[in-house]
Amino acid sequence: MKYLLIALALTSCSVVPPRDAREITLPVLLSPDYTGVTIPCNVAPLNFKILLEAGDYITVARGSRSGSIVVRGQVVRFPLKAWRALLDENKGESIFLEIYLKREGEWLKLPRVRDRVSPDPIDPYISYRLIEPGYVYYWDLAIRQRDITSFDERDIFNNKVSPRDNRRLCINCHAFQSYRPDKMQLHGRGTNGGTVIIKDGKAVKVELKTGDLVSGGVYPAWHPTENLIAYSVSQTGQVFHSADTRKVEVQDLVSDLILYDADRNTVAYIANDTSELETFPTWSPDGSALYYASATYIPTLANRSLNALVNYKEIRYNILRRAFNPVSRQFGEPETVFDAAILGKSATFPRVSPDGRYLLFALGDFGIFHVWHPESDLYLVDLQTGKHGPLEEANSAGAESYHSWSSNGRWIIFSSRRDDGAFTRPYIAHFDDNGRASKPFILPRRDPTSYDRLYKSFNVPEFMTGPVTISPTAISKAFNAPPRQARHVMEN
Repeated sequence: MKYLLIALALTSCSVVPPRDAREITLPVLLSPDYTGVTIPCNVAPLNFKILLEAGDYITVARGSRSGSIVVRGQVVRFPLKAWRALLDENKGESIFLEIYLKREGEWLKLPRVRDRVSPDPIDPYISYRLIEPGYVYYWDLAIRQRDITSFDERDIFNNKVSPRDNRRLCINCHAFQSYRPDKMQLHGRGTNGGTVIIKDGKAVKVELKTGDLVSGGVYPAWHPTENLIAYSVSQTGQVFHSADTRKVEVQDLVSDLILYDADRNTVAYIANDTSELETFPTWSPDGSALYYASATYIPTLANRSLNALVNYKEIRYNILRRAFNPVSRQFGEPETVFDAAILGKSATFPRVSPDGRYLLFALGDFGIFHVWHPESDLYLVDLQTGKHGPLEEANSAGAESYHSWSSNGRWIIFSSRRDDGAFTRPYIAHFDDNGRASKPFILPRRDPTSYDRLYKSFNVPEFMTGPVTISPTAISKAFNAPPRQARHVMEN
């Protein structure tokens, strides 16, 4: 309780909620919208701006069990220590937002907003790529990490730490082993590009393109217990639309799956069916199966690029699975887990919940790269019962695409274009015992108006149990060093 008293003294300067305020029924309009949401018991303050005109504003955050914080002003910023104490006091209960407006000398009270404080904590860190809306500009490209319990945000890697003549790396595809920040990989495409593997406190660049592989590793999935990383190897292309809400279409021309052994520095095929496009691998949480997206692709034209350009709306991906034996390192035959094509749809980004029960993916009308597909929604399959359907509470009219589970399976974070259709923003939703999501809320920021001025997209949000401690400079040195050439073996 002491933090709550301190907060009252620091934020209100003897301001108290007006006792004679007249209750009105105006809609409560906040930016970001934090009305009626379920939040983690350890999340940073839900700062917001009140989108109603008035001469003065007072906001009270009041716990249903105990405690309150009073803040004055149209832009509401709750002190961190007081906020943490308030959530701790009301874990498993609710906090209420009571907002007062002063108009023409009279205080008005808006309808009370109720937000539930879940007892389920969220992983303290996430990582994501911040990218400009252009497609050839890499100067400010960065992989960042953010403490969700506060507002601390730092670079994992930023092109600006590289030598001036080597700042054209397209940094992407960061991935971790079982949420561990000390075991990580990321790619850089362009000058001195390659795949950097981080483990045992060291960053080492490796070259995975070897033998007859069509490329180096592209989309990664680190095995939960072994130093094995499944990759797609792909040839892709982009089409830019002049009059379409999708703007860009990323096309798979050729894609296979490989397994990289980080200890032996070897790669081997998992799947290389010339009539299939296999991509976006992900492991089951126990490591006994590999899930991925796969589309039957038999070109009708001799030129594969031209064929994809003409027929890209006809390519649809299903979710497949292969059993895996970590001892023998052998994979079983593919089996279809979700047939999206039969529904006239296309599935991508499969991710299995930490308890192994649910498969979450993005479902769109066609193709594999749904980040620009407004119709793309999050879709859920219960792997125990086979029941499937849209994760309705989390979806919107904008594109929902890349998503990941928290380590306890109670939270999902995903990229959404629901706000303006142009930039992806990180949204978080609670996931309950019945397989239902709560109303999503955007990742809180210290300045709640900053999203309006941040003309960058948050891509590939991933949960982590702690911060990445290796420095951006060490990663830069790894990119600038000669790569360690992997060996292509016939079998694992």
